[in-house]
Amino acid sequence: MAWWTLAGSWGLAVASAAVWNLRRMPEGYGRLHVGIMLLPIAAALWGLRTAPAVIEVGPWRVDALGWMIALYVAALSAAIQRFTLRYLLGDRSYRQVFLLLTLTTGAAAFTWVSDDVRLFVLSWTLMGAGLVALVALKREWMPAKVVALTMAKVFALSALACAVAMGWLAWATGSWRLSEAMAHAAALGRGHQVGIGVLLVVAALLHAGQWPFHRWLLESAVSPTPVSAVMHAGIVNAGGLLLARSAPLLDAAGSGVAVALLTVAGLSALLGTAISLVHVDYKRQLVASTMAQMGLMLVQAALGAYEAAIAHLVLHGLFKATLFLRAGSAVPRPEERVYAPGSGRPVHPAVGALFGGLAGGAFWAEASGEPARLLSALFFGAAVALAWGQVPIYREGRWLGVAAAALMALASEGVRVTLAEGVRVALPPGTSPSPVVEGLAAVLFATGAGLLALVARRRTTGAFVRLYMTLVSLGEPRPAAMDRHPRYLAAYVKEAILR
Repeated sequence: MAWWTLAGSWGLAVASAAVWNLRRMPEGYGRLHVGIMLLPIAAALWGLRTAPAVIEVGPWRVDALGWMIALYVAALSAAIQRFTLRYLLGDRSYRQVFLLLTLTTGAAAFTWVSDDVRLFVLSWTLMGAGLVALVALKREWMPAKVVALTMAKVFALSALACAVAMGWLAWATGSWRLSEAMAHAAALGRGHQVGIGVLLVVAALLHAGQWPFHRWLLESAVSPTPVSAVMHAGIVNAGGLLLARSAPLLDAAGSGVAVALLTVAGLSALLGTAISLVHVDYKRQLVASTMAQMGLMLVQAALGAYEAAIAHLVLHGLFKATLFLRAGSAVPRPEERVYAPGSGRPVHPAVGALFGGLAGGAFWAEASGEPARLLSALFFGAAVALAWGQVPIYREGRWLGVAAAALMALASEGVRVTLAEGVRVALPPGTSPSPVVEGLAAVLFATGAGLLALVARRRTTGAFVRLYMTLVSLGEPRPAAMDRHPRYLAAYVKEAILR
């Protein structure tokens, strides 16, 4: 009953968006459509609380993870469409945006409840196609057309890799049901396991905008804010879910696939972080930050910490959607100041490193059951050290801010643990990463952070200048994807005069 309620409510939302796309429908119908989008949220929440552990209906299979992702995607879609009602009011593509948002997020949600390999690939493809169509709505603007074409090529390659991998899996196991095929993945030959695993990793890297396929993601800042929000919070992170659903196969494929994924994702995380630090454009900072966060999520998947990757996916998606929808507030009003420089003495880096080391060591000692806890302890200690270094910035309420940050950290940890437990119930138990793979991840991030810190302390050297300009260049879009003077506005003016 819960499954049919979810499917019917989302189908009703798609139908209402399609009806509103007719020109005779009034603009106010958009509010009714956004109201209808609340139905999938209620249905997913109902299913999460009351439905059996697993529901199988035809080609569909819904478990706790499926309900959780459906709830997350539906809530995200409703919030973004509510924001779009006013943000894009008067735009030429106003109606089409809502239809495509509903179709794209619907395809994203139904990807994770598809138990038929062919239906899974179709939903995966439609999810990327819907995002490309959203970016291409501004067909009068050349940069939007260029970026949409680049995205179409990348998502087509991702869909092809996913289709070949899933078809290969179905042929090798003799089953078109994804759950059954994954259950028999461990019995396949090593050649099958490695080949399918590599194709799935490539599909995830392409979809997540990871190096060396990151160009489309960095250029996607030309998209309208609602499109950017759904892209970075609901679509780009689908690669983590793909790997989580393929956990039995990836665990059986051996450490070679894990090391390859870890290396590419780790380098992408470092590169995205560095690009976000040198750019002054706010949306480009957010885009580069997404590249880094997706790298961290895929590193977690490479280490077998799939529940941590899914929790990271959901929390980062909500956070990043909020940042994009509040992008306009990043520019302060003339009478406002971003912050007041503190009057206190700067904190010595060694003090922050000491506190960070103590915090990381305590986490290492306590979180004995945490997957990839060495890397988690390293990141936790680094976060504490960085936060302590920011204390002198604030002139007033300094210690109150520290206490609030500590309370928020504890609350977020509680949310993360709850999400991880829910995902752990839905996913089969994974294999623990080998100490070599986990140690490689820690060394990779520690070395990268150390090199960046070393270069940053020598800002007058030629090496720093070359690195800085290289990162700026890497974060800049191609000339064809830029338009300093938006010429399509002249077409709008001409249309208004003719009318």
